Formats: sequence, C-alpha cells, structure tokens
Amino acid sequence: MAKTYELQEVEVWDGNVAASHALRQAQIDVMAAYPITPSTPIVQDYGSFVGNGYIDGEFVLVESEHAAMSGCVGAAAAGGRVATATSSQGLALMVEVLYQASGMRLPIVLNLVNRALASPLNIHGDHSDMYLCRDAGWIQLCTCNPQEAYDFNLMAFRIAEDYEVRVPTIVNQDGFLSSHTAQNVRPLSDEEAYQFIGDYKVKNAMLDFSKPITYGVQAEEDWHYEHKAQLHAAIMNSLPVIEKVFHEFKNKTGREYKPVMCYDMDDAEVAIFAIGTTSESARVAAKTMRSRGIKAGVVTLHVLRPFPYIQIGEALKNTKAIAIMDKSSPAGAMGAMFNEVAAAICHTNVAKLPLLSNYIYGLGERDLTQKDIIKIYEELTQDAKNGKLTHNIQQWICLRGAKMGFY
Repeated sequence: MAKTYELQEVEVWDGNVAASHALRQAQIDVMAAYPITPSTPIVQDYGSFVGNGYIDGEFVLVESEHAAMSGCVGAAAAGGRVATATSSQGLALMVEVLYQASGMRLPIVLNLVNRALASPLNIHGDHSDMYLCRDAGWIQLCTCNPQEAYDFNLMAFRIAEDYEVRVPTIVNQDGFLSSHTAQNVRPLSDEEAYQFIGDYKVKNAMLDFSKPITYGVQAEEDWHYEHKAQLHAAIMNSLPVIEKVFHEFKNKTGREYKPVMCYDMDDAEVAIFAIGTTSESARVAAKTMRSRGIKAGVVTLHVLRPFPYIQIGEALKNTKAIAIMDKSSPAGAMGAMFNEVAAAICHTNVAKLPLLSNYIYGLGERDLTQKDIIKIYEELTQDAKNGKLTHNIQQWICLRGAKMGFY
C-alpha cells in the first residue's frame, strides 16, 4: 500500500526566507554573521526572529565574514549548534576559517548563496564561490529552488552532527534565481522540523571541563598527514549517512532526494549535466527535444562533496554525447565540473565512452534561455550522429559576439 503523507500547508517563500525559517526551526544556539548580497536576508530574518522573541538563539553581529566564521568556530567548539550565511567576496574572506572549522570537525551549517567573484564586481549569481571552497573539507549540498533550500537546511544539521560524520556542511543555492524568487514551499511544523533534526549532541566540547580537549593545535609532518586523511575519510564515508537522512526525510514529507538525480535518462542518447536552477531549465528543454524525437535527458546532483563518482558514471555511461555545464570561469583550464564529471565517466566500464563537451555559461548571471539550451541539445545530437565532436570541446555560450573555444 502506498504511504500517505500529511499535506503540509503552503507558504510563498523565496530561498532566503525558506533557509531562515529552517534555521529558526533548528533552534540554533549561535549565529555569527556579517551581511552580504544576496545572502543578507537569511541573517537579517534570523536577527528579526531573535529580536522579536521568537527564538532564544544568540545573534552576533561581527566586523567581517572572517570574524563571522571565527565566531561560529568558537561557539561550535564550546558545544553549540551553529549556523551562518554568506556569498561571494564574503566567502572569499571566510575561506581561511573554513579550513579551521573542518580541521576541528565542527558541525557548522553554512548557507552559501552563490554569487560571482570580483573583479569586476558583480552582485549576481554564478558558481564561482561554490568552487572556491570545494576542497575546504566541508560536505557540500546543492539545491535547485526555495523548497530544496528549506529541506536541505533541515537535513544539513542531521548530516553534519552525525557522530560518524561530524563535518561542517554547506547548503548552496543560486543567488537571486533561487534566493530571491518566491515559490510555493511546504514547510514542516516547528515541532515536526525539530523532531526530525533532534537535540544537539555535544561531542568533544572545548568547555567540558571534565573532559578537556584542545582544538587547532600545531601538527607538523609527523601528524598533519593523518589529520587530513581522517577528514577525507569522514567526508567520503558520509555518503551512506546522507542517503539515510534523505530516505528518512522522504518518509516524513514524501519529497525524495538522491545524491544524483536523473530525468528522462532511461533511454537518453544525449544529456546535459547541470546543477542548481539550470537543471530545472534543462529539464524543460529536454521535454521539448523529446517532442521532436530526440532522446534527451538531464542529470544533476544534490551532493557536491563527497563527490558521487560512481552514481554519476552510472547515470551517464550509456549516452552518446554529454554537455557538462560550468557556471564559473575556468580561468585557463577546463571547467571544474567538467573535470570531475569526466573523471567519473572515464572510470565506468563501457566499451565506448560518450563524447564530452564543456559549456561555460551564465557568468555574473548572463541569461541562459530555452533557445540556448535547445541549441546545446542540437549540437549534442549532431555530435552523436557524426560519432565525433563537431565543435571545440569547450564552448563559451551567450557571449556578446563570436563564441570562444580554446580546446
């Protein structure tokens, strides 16, 4: 018998409001924050919740994003449930302390509302900041819309605070396209949300005087290697925990998430791999292509770290041509996502690997239209028909003027 779910009431929230309510429901102890567009409403709303007496958490305004994460590190080390939010240049200033948080195994939750990095200054969204911190030792979750921004914030606490994981966790959402776009969101009640997350369980708290411990000590060549190996193992081994949390969330809400999500991929011959809001646009274009007789599909991911190599390779191995989309300048190389997805595909056991193309798009939120995506599918279809690439392996799309291709 199919499981039935209690229908949650609908709120019309943008991604920032959705994230702020998830933090409220998590009953975090401390938010140390410094505002920056487009993530400001998350910390602003949380500050309003504190100021209006809705919650008992401590809201600490600091002098910079570096100080914000430093405050989070101190509060988490003292045994608190801690979260904050940032974007772009704020994340860049914060990066040094991200490594401290992960090295100390502090389960902080960071909302990263993705935005372009300067220079030139741009307040709009791309994935530059996401990739800037991809190797900082944090689990990274990726969302596509306000509903997912809400859901993944709730799940992030469960994942980060798990005793077998204990790794800080980032929840990514696209600046403005998700953070400032109002959509229907079905939140859990405050009681249900907190029941799902559970009480915070202190582990190795610095201020537990009965069990003293030191954080952030110096470790040279004799032990530094081992510390990094243990952190890497914790992140890699977190995937079963993430999948378990996804499954439990589905049982509670009916909303199903997987590390890798496939759409129209059962018989797909051409596919687009994209993350964030772009994956939703690609799904619309794929249906258009299927109406024209082209077997088009879409693959996206919800878990950037640990990178789900096996699942991505399996999802894409039977296609003939794939466009891997990078919403960030590669600055002298192939795109960051291209390199990781290509590695996953190359390690699959297939007689003939699919043709791979890297599409650079949307820098500083340059529009990507249905016409643009359909053209990508048309190029992939031509590649599949010819059995070889009919263009440079890297394409810069939507430029003012001619396309660029250096590889």
